[in-house]
Amino acid sequence: MKNKRKRLQIISEILKSNVVSSQDDLLSLLAKQDCEVTQATLSRDLKQLKVAKTPLANGTYKYILPPVNQPVVEGGTSNFFSGGTILSVEFSGQLAVIKTKPGYASAIAWDIDNEAKYEVLGTIAGDDTILLIPREGISRQKIMEILNLTFKDDK
Repeated sequence: MKNKRKRLQIISEILKSNVVSSQDDLLSLLAKQDCEVTQATLSRDLKQLKVAKTPLANGTYKYILPPVNQPVVEGGTSNFFSGGTILSVEFSGQLAVIKTKPGYASAIAWDIDNEAKYEVLGTIAGDDTILLIPREGISRQKIMEILNLTFKDDK
């Protein structure tokens, strides 16, 4: 399918109404809606939609959309705090520890690494925690601005 916006909408609708545990399952569901895509394209679409995998009680996984699904716009800035996927940010020295909802840390860290190439040396992400390492001379306030928050020094 050539129309990306329509394809992203179809993927979102499928994920909202089905338990999808793999890209193969999703490719099959897309094909049933006359939406033929390659696995590579689907992978990029899932990344753009910020889809995460979350464990289910039976030990399998399910793809989930973020609470507020706003695809990244090329050249635009993301708001990491919309929808409450980032729960808290705390600093130890210059290092920032970011707590997220389960399953979201990797996607958020990827966005931070790609949007703050100068300010952030790198991130390390687990399931629900990100360690953000700023470059020398970058203030806590600047990191918070990058994360789209107003800086408050509560300490």
